[in-house]
Amino acid sequence: MRLQRSPALAAVLIIITCVCAFYTTAAINIPLEIEQPPTITAQPPSSLIAFPFDESFPMTCEAKGNPRPEFRWTKNGQEFNHSVDPRLMKEENSGTFVIPNNGNLTEYQGTYRCYASNTLGTAVSQEVEFIVSNEPKFPKETLDPVKVDEGQPFILKCDPPTGIPPLQIYWMTINMQHIQQDERVSVGLNGDLYFSHAVEKDSRTDYCCFASFPRIRTIVQKTAMSVHVKPRARDSSESANAILERRPSLLTPPGVQSEKQLVKGDDLELECIPEGIPTPKVEWVKIGLGLPDGAEVENHGKLLIIPRADQKDSGKYMCKAKNPLGEAVHYFTVTVEEPPEWVSEPQSQLSMIGTDVLIKCSARGTPEPSITWRVNGVPLKDSPAANRRIFDDTIIIRNSKASDSAVYQCEASNRHGSLLSNANIMIRNLPPMILTKDGEGYFAVESRGVTLHCNAFSSPPSTITWSKDDSSESVEGSRFKIHDDGSLEISRAEKSDAGQYTCLAKNTEGSSNIDAMLYVKDATRIVVTPEDQQILKGSEALLSCLAEYDESFSHDFELVWEKDDIEISFNDTVNLRYFVEDSVLHIVNVSHGDQGVYRCVARTPVDQDEASALLMVLDVPDAPENLVLSEHRGRSVKLTWIPGDDHNSSITDFIIEYEENKWEMGKWRELLRVSRNQNSAVLRLHGHVEYRFRVYGVNSVGAGPPSKPTEMYRTPPAAPDKNPENIKIEGHLPHEMDINWEPLLPIEHNGPGLEYKVSYRRQDVEEEWTEHTVKRHSFVVKNTPTFVPYEIKVQAKNNQGWGPEPRIVSGYSGEDFPSTAPDDVAVEVMNSSVVKVTWTPVHKDKLRGHLGGYRINWWRLRSLVDSKKRHGDKHMLTFPGDRNHATVPGLTPFSEYSLIVMTFNGRGNGPGSHPINFKTPEGVPEKNPVFRVTDVQRHSISLTWTPPSEPNGILTGYLLEYQLINGTEEVGALQTIDINNPKTSKWVLRDLEPLSKYKLYLRSCTTKGCGPVVSEECTTDLETSLASVHGGISTQGWFIGLMCAIALLTLIVLIACFVNRNKGGKYSVKEKEDLHPDVESQGMNDDTFCEYSDNDEKPLKGSQHSLSREIKAGDSGDSLVDYGDEDAQFNEDGSFIGEYGPRKEKRVSAEIKAPVQTPA
Repeated sequence: MRLQRSPALAAVLIIITCVCAFYTTAAINIPLEIEQPPTITAQPPSSLIAFPFDESFPMTCEAKGNPRPEFRWTKNGQEFNHSVDPRLMKEENSGTFVIPNNGNLTEYQGTYRCYASNTLGTAVSQEVEFIVSNEPKFPKETLDPVKVDEGQPFILKCDPPTGIPPLQIYWMTINMQHIQQDERVSVGLNGDLYFSHAVEKDSRTDYCCFASFPRIRTIVQKTAMSVHVKPRARDSSESANAILERRPSLLTPPGVQSEKQLVKGDDLELECIPEGIPTPKVEWVKIGLGLPDGAEVENHGKLLIIPRADQKDSGKYMCKAKNPLGEAVHYFTVTVEEPPEWVSEPQSQLSMIGTDVLIKCSARGTPEPSITWRVNGVPLKDSPAANRRIFDDTIIIRNSKASDSAVYQCEASNRHGSLLSNANIMIRNLPPMILTKDGEGYFAVESRGVTLHCNAFSSPPSTITWSKDDSSESVEGSRFKIHDDGSLEISRAEKSDAGQYTCLAKNTEGSSNIDAMLYVKDATRIVVTPEDQQILKGSEALLSCLAEYDESFSHDFELVWEKDDIEISFNDTVNLRYFVEDSVLHIVNVSHGDQGVYRCVARTPVDQDEASALLMVLDVPDAPENLVLSEHRGRSVKLTWIPGDDHNSSITDFIIEYEENKWEMGKWRELLRVSRNQNSAVLRLHGHVEYRFRVYGVNSVGAGPPSKPTEMYRTPPAAPDKNPENIKIEGHLPHEMDINWEPLLPIEHNGPGLEYKVSYRRQDVEEEWTEHTVKRHSFVVKNTPTFVPYEIKVQAKNNQGWGPEPRIVSGYSGEDFPSTAPDDVAVEVMNSSVVKVTWTPVHKDKLRGHLGGYRINWWRLRSLVDSKKRHGDKHMLTFPGDRNHATVPGLTPFSEYSLIVMTFNGRGNGPGSHPINFKTPEGVPEKNPVFRVTDVQRHSISLTWTPPSEPNGILTGYLLEYQLINGTEEVGALQTIDINNPKTSKWVLRDLEPLSKYKLYLRSCTTKGCGPVVSEECTTDLETSLASVHGGISTQGWFIGLMCAIALLTLIVLIACFVNRNKGGKYSVKEKEDLHPDVESQGMNDDTFCEYSDNDEKPLKGSQHSLSREIKAGDSGDSLVDYGDEDAQFNEDGSFIGEYGPRKEKRVSAEIKAPVQTPA
């Protein structure tokens, strides 16, 4: 029933609306504790398709209400008692039933609706259509062959069976080969196969139409069709392939105009399939406007598609088919319609008794939806009420009563669908009912907000007040706010806000209250946050997270780690590489999968804080992929690739390597390096080689793995690209010139038959090039003048031709020894061991080669201390380059020398200059080779020494020093004795302290000064010296007899050993040394506690030396020089036999037989 709206009615409606709005609570959620009509909570979709592969099909209907609703169903508008059908599966206290797929579903096909009812009303679900999909089949039929004249159009009908959309049509042969489609042949939207004109090749017997239904996984095939194209008869004036031309016409759609209706959101598809000769082309336009954005033309221009059409796509469209003989057009009038859509959906309401209630329901759509009202599932006209009126799209209930409570249904429908909405209308007066639990505890965090809930239900609505700690006053302040739902919001909570709060709900029907406790806690705060990291793969990542929290939550606090919003489980065997220690997350042996965002969450029961860090895993680049060789041009080819993942470190270079299979198979060499922004390169290659290539990337971490190699690429042979390098010209003999060069690498040959052409000519005279062809990489030119300049060039060739023009290099023929010596040689004495030598350089014409430099040879003639001349060893110094002076160091002072100067070149030395003799001045002596203690008494020490082997001048005497060094840091004063007689070799120190340690120093002196020091340490005796004791014993008769017996026994043993060892005529040097001990060694007494040192020691200032130091082997009196000439003699086994020959007179004996008193 619909009434026309008048101005008076409109005014009344506005007034009623305002009044009702004041008293009505809309869109409420009524607690189930309150009696209420049913509310549908779950319902089936508008259609339910029974696919054959599904096991069952649920018809869902759930509702809530108080009392509990009861359910019933209708099918096709008639009552359907699902509870009596044993095949249906039911659920207790539910309206849902399930239809099993037991094979026979057709009887259940139909339109269903669910009703949920209790004593207060009935709610209705939307209608659901249960569709049973029958298996689509083409009819079994016998099709007559299609006969058509050549050049005429024809259509092969598909007529697919009905089935669950979408439907897809394919035309194929019996062998499942697709029928080729083009501008002449195409499939229409209806599935038919259209031919614009027939040609002879269209004749075949196996045209098959296949209909595919993807949702039911079914494909069906129509009986194969035959087509016979009858060739057109031609007279002799026509060409063999001539076909009469024909202007276009449309095979589909028929006529010149048609209408197209579709639902908003569907794809708009317009089709024009023409016929004619030549094959027409199709154009599309929208009258008055261009084609919409997103419009697509398919099927060779015959199909226009506008995806997801809406109202703006409505209008007039035209297709035009043209060929040279004319055109054909068709007009489409497109209307885009819409299913119903709510403008104002009716809402459930709770109103007070006596108020006016308005229920509004409006919808829009194309065509305009019709509105149908029901109350408790019954049409409104079948359930009249005196106080209910309908004004257009609104129901008004005046002066409502409790009995007016009901469920109203509003349904909006057009041909594209329907909408159904239930509105629960409750007319009741109720005292406040607080739904929030009494005594609830709330935890707040200091400085953060908290909300205390007080959800009250009543009619009329209640007034909510909050008080604290039994105070009658309501809480006040800018931080306190009471919301419409009764909750109390406290912003920026303080410690003083903790306590008990009371919520009071009050209306005209009564009041109710609850208490709530508020606890204010310290905030949880992360004080050490994890930091972003870039870390190498395989290393260990450390992420720190330290938090502060309220101490009352010490047992409830947890620190959780998440990776990419997923919590890390440390008990999981998958995450064995993850563990937490001292608030630090350790990730061992980091891999690529560990990269991500790590979040540390510090959580208590009332709040949490979190901090995140990005972990980036660095690694070498992955291997490039998809290597492709293109643009093959003989000895060049283009290589392209797709870079691999750079693993967070930008690739800096790509290295291209090659492998060739002829010279170094299996060995990869670098060919080219390209920058990171390139993924291709043109490769310049050598000839006559089979190549394979691979690529790898380099970043800051290192070089990544190489890609898979390309296929083999063979280059054709070619002439050499280069000539030999590093040409060297050398002259090892005076009349020859050796030419050497670095040969071309095998890969540089560019082909077989490599040879070298050597060309040379003199540079200082005009002459033609002399040429020789060789296969080796050297050539010797014979019979050349000595050391003259030449020009040389070497050119490579192979069977394909010559290399480039070679570069000319210069060199000289062979050198000869210099022919003259330097002139004007002079010597200037700089000091006792250094002289300066000058000379006039040799002229370059006399060098006969490249100047190498000059050499100075010198030798010592004699010492000026000893007038006897003797030649010493020769010495030589080399001074490279062109020069006229040099310095000769290391000479022995106070000696006479002779020297010569010569020049040299690459061939060798020239003649020496005339010898020049010179003398070096006097210097300081060398160290004394022997300095030792021979006797020690209570108050004296006896010393002996030998003069220096090189006095370096006339000895003037010795400087003897000593000092007390008894094991303390303080040492005694240094005592000095000047010995002016150079022939003195013994001395006795007297008036010494008994049982005291002394350090003794000795230096030899000339007029130029004293030489380096030698030192000795010794300790005086407590009583009589051991030497005196030995002397006393040696005078006793019994001792002499004992010694004689021992000597005789020793002699017998020695004779026996001698006979035994000389059966072969040989014995070792070691045994002879044992039989003939060193005289100096015999002079040593183990009881003297004295040591000898030849170190350059200075008098002690506070240090202490060892009391037991062994005599060095070099101090022994024996040496090869002491025996005869330099031609020492050796036995057959290598034993030295010159030991028993006459010794040189210069040998100084170190044997000390008796203490000698020094002059007073």
